[in-house]
Amino acid sequence: MRLSTRHSARNGAAAVEFALVAPILFTMIFASIDCGRAMMGLDLLANAARTGARIGALPGKTNNDVTTAINDQVTNSGFSGATTTIKVNGTVADVSTAESGDQITITVSLAYNSMSWLPANWFFSGSTLSRSIIMRKE
Repeated sequence: MRLSTRHSARNGAAAVEFALVAPILFTMIFASIDCGRAMMGLDLLANAARTGARIGALPGKTNNDVTTAINDQVTNSGFSGATTTIKVNGTVADVSTAESGDQITITVSLAYNSMSWLPANWFFSGSTLSRSIIMRKE
């Protein structure tokens, strides 16, 4: 009889231990989901910026061609609202005015809140993810 009484007392201790550890465990799980999603978003933005820079480096292309390619790639990935900044030799300009050898910088930014899976963004709330790529005009 004593053995079963002792075992049921341990069950209560396990419930108290879980109640103390569960918030920390769930916070760590949600933080890893949030960080993973942010890293995935940064990779998406880098790829979209690279695609836009590649289009902008081609002869006869305009800023419209670049932003269309970037928006298509971001939209196909399930996001919207990306902001694109196009610079030629460090100055905001149209890529059609760039000459061969000029540096074309494409920066793509997206608010993290528009890409998070979690209902409440605790870790990256209000932040903007951004990636830039530089290529030379052909």
